Amino acid sequence: MAMIGGALAMDGAILIDKDGTLIDDEPFNVDAGRIRLAPGAQQALRDFASLGWPVAVVSNQPGVAFGYFAESSLSNVRDYLSRALAYYGVDFAGFFYCPHHPQAREAAYRIVCACRKPAPGLLEAAARHIGVPLSACWMIGDILDDVEAGNVAGCRTILVDCGNETMWRGGAHRTPDHTVGTVDAAARLVLSQVRETGRTGRPTFGTPS
Repeated sequence: MAMIGGALAMDGAILIDKDGTLIDDEPFNVDAGRIRLAPGAQQALRDFASLGWPVAVVSNQPGVAFGYFAESSLSNVRDYLSRALAYYGVDFAGFFYCPHHPQAREAAYRIVCACRKPAPGLLEAAARHIGVPLSACWMIGDILDDVEAGNVAGCRTILVDCGNETMWRGGAHRTPDHTVGTVDAAARLVLSQVRETGRTGRPTFGTPS
């Protein structure tokens, strides 16, 4: 597991999958010039900014393991995410990614790790870095592996059912707390739930570096 980002602390956080949820799913793309926000992501980011919570991106990156791109290339992705989230006023808590795969072409990455979703390692690292309990985090993703990672970690979970989940493999931890059709609907749901409970989401201390 690896992370690229700053340090901050809040009373809640958004953990969100990258490909197919926050940005368009273009397999193995690390060219920042070709990255595009997913439908609804602009409004979702505005809503997250209004909430005041940091957003951490948690993503499996098997392209590293299979030799499609160097791990160092992910700095381009991180830079895009940092700029995009800052443009919409979001506190960017970092880009947490897993470069491993059990069938990796590259021996250094050929392991069964604790960070590749549906394992919860990326989420645990993100929450620890931000300084919030996982129970105060929302995990948003477009497939059930994201949901399972969130549920195992103890987050509240939202499935963005936009057609990217094709297997629909069941399991004890693969039922989301909520299902919506777009990422902006996920953001609206988080805002309504947080505001109903009276949690403002304002910073306890710190800002992203």
